[in-house]
Amino acid sequence: MQTFSVRDLRDRTGELIREAEAGHLSVVAKHGQPVFVAVPLDEPMLQHGVRVALAMKLFQDGVLSLAKAARFAEQDKFRFMQQLADAGVPAVDYPAEALDQELAALDTLGPRG
Repeated sequence: MQTFSVRDLRDRTGELIREAEAGHLSVVAKHGQPVFVAVPLDEPMLQHGVRVALAMKLFQDGVLSLAKAARFAEQDKFRFMQQLADAGVPAVDYPAEALDQELAALDTLGPRG
């Protein structure tokens, strides 16, 4: 997420637009204090509405946890996770190496009977 000053709106409008076209959120600040967020008008925004789409984007960017994003979207976690899945956004970011380590640890326990 990039931050633009109010002055940047005049001098760097093209960059702000390119950021939005690329699907990135941007914060516009005045005297260092956030004033508003520039949110891309994309398919998730049109399909889910501003609140849910913004929550999904903030979750995907790692700004909000799953629980906080669901709360922001005014949904329970299950419903929010379903919307993430429908949008192709993984609800769990589990590195493959960590999964391999966990599976190896389970193998050392031997068969269960």
